[in-house]
Amino acid sequence: MAVKNKILVVDDEEALRTVLSAELEGEGYQVSTAADGDEAIKIIGSEQFHLILLDIKMPNVDGFEVLKYVKQHQPSTKVIMLTGFADLKNAIESKKLGAEDFVSKPYDLVDLLTTVERVLGTS
Repeated sequence: MAVKNKILVVDDEEALRTVLSAELEGEGYQVSTAADGDEAIKIIGSEQFHLILLDIKMPNVDGFEVLKYVKQHQPSTKVIMLTGFADLKNAIESKKLGAEDFVSKPYDLVDLLTTVERVLGTS
């Protein structure tokens, strides 16, 4: 059996983390979660992930800071940015910093799973 892709879900909204984690685990992914950027950086410092689903607007350390950290320390890890602030500026900034994709909230779970599979190259 193939090793399942490891995904880290980083979002300050607990309900969103819970739903997304359950959905991804249901698809067979190995999922970890973090409630904010600080926690995400600690986890990323000690574990390797194939993909990080990363909220942009979070207290303390925002998604852009986490994205920069990921690209410096785990450059092969893919990142999809999530945000309720779907504006072009955030999308461009995310791409410039190395994110593979950008999904605005509220997202359709089927669309998000399709994006995850495409970014991971599993579709």
